[in-house]
Amino acid sequence: MPEIDDSLTRADEQHFTRPVPKTAGAQMRFLVKQLKSTREAARLLGISQRTVERYVKDQLRQPKPALAARLESEVRRRWQPLVRKRARAKAAQTTGLVIETRARFGFTAAPGTTDDGRMRRITQHLPPEYAGRLFAAQEAGAGEARLRAIAAEGLQEIYFKDNGARAGGLLVEFTDIDYVDFAF
Repeated sequence: MPEIDDSLTRADEQHFTRPVPKTAGAQMRFLVKQLKSTREAARLLGISQRTVERYVKDQLRQPKPALAARLESEVRRRWQPLVRKRARAKAAQTTGLVIETRARFGFTAAPGTTDDGRMRRITQHLPPEYAGRLFAAQEAGAGEARLRAIAAEGLQEIYFKDNGARAGGLLVEFTDIDYVDFAF
């Protein structure tokens, strides 16, 4: 399940300056405008071109749940790209981001220590360096494992090692995510 990818996308949506279109007709018109053809919108959504045209003209108003979910997802993914880009750039260059999670954290440390994994709830500000790496990996299409590794490294360095002030050889494992939320 793509928890980190979805959470970064939800954090993007907090920066929208206008509401996302709510009706199926408005969503379809936006999607057709973005893709520049009803044919491309139909191909993307897996429906006929005629069905797209009927939604655009408000002849159809209530899509089936599966289509409604795909339509909303595609519209949200394309909504206000410049606002999204500015917010991400600011987080990656100056402000960083805040991660709030409840997950199992295990440790690899010096021999003889007992650092078994346990559930922890952590809210931590990560510096711009980690925000930039997370955004770059997400935009490059990195998998959930890579995004999780970047987040784990950020929490390892900032939260558990306190920027290198303690626990020098500690390696953190970030598993069994109950929830994760980002804000920037």
